[in-house]
Amino acid sequence: MQVPVVSVVLALAAAAAACTPALDWREVRLESAGLVALFPCKPDRQVRRLPLAGTVVEMSLWACSAAGVTYALGYADVGEPERVARALDELAASAARNIGSVGLPGSVPLRVAGMTPNLQARRQTLTGQMADGLTAHETVAVFARGARVYQATIVGAHLDRDAVEVFFGALRLPT
Repeated sequence: MQVPVVSVVLALAAAAAACTPALDWREVRLESAGLVALFPCKPDRQVRRLPLAGTVVEMSLWACSAAGVTYALGYADVGEPERVARALDELAASAARNIGSVGLPGSVPLRVAGMTPNLQARRQTLTGQMADGLTAHETVAVFARGARVYQATIVGAHLDRDAVEVFFGALRLPT
C-alpha cells in the first residue's frame, strides 16, 4: 500500500512538533500563490512592489517567527517565462545579500511537487549576519511554475534540521 506524500509530511511535522514545543505546525493554503505549505506559526501577509528580472513586480510574502527563527514564502509573477531563470537567480542572490553572505554558496537542485522544471530551481544554505550582528543561518529555495517565481526561506541564529526538512519538504503546487 502506498502512503500519500501529504500523510508522510504531516506525520513528520507532528514528530518535529513533538520534539520542538514552540513549533505549532499547520497546513497553510496560499490560494493567490497557488501554493500549499506547512508553517510552524500563523503567517502574516505583506505585499510590495520591487524590480525583478527587468520588470517591476508585485511580490507577496507570508512570514512568521517561532523559536527565534523566521519562516517565509514569497511569490511574484514575472509576466513572461523568459524572465524566470533570471528572476530565480536574482531571488537567490537577494537572500544571500540580506544576511551579508559572501562567496558562492553551495546549492542543490530542487524539486517541488507541481513546479515547472528549471535548472535555476535550487536550495542553498547560507551563513551571514543578522541585523544585531549575531551569526545568521539561512536556508533558501527558489522555484517556479510558469511565469510565477517562488522563494521559501528560513533564517535564524540556529536552524533545527528537522524543522528545515518539514518546511521545505511540505511545499507543493497543486494542479
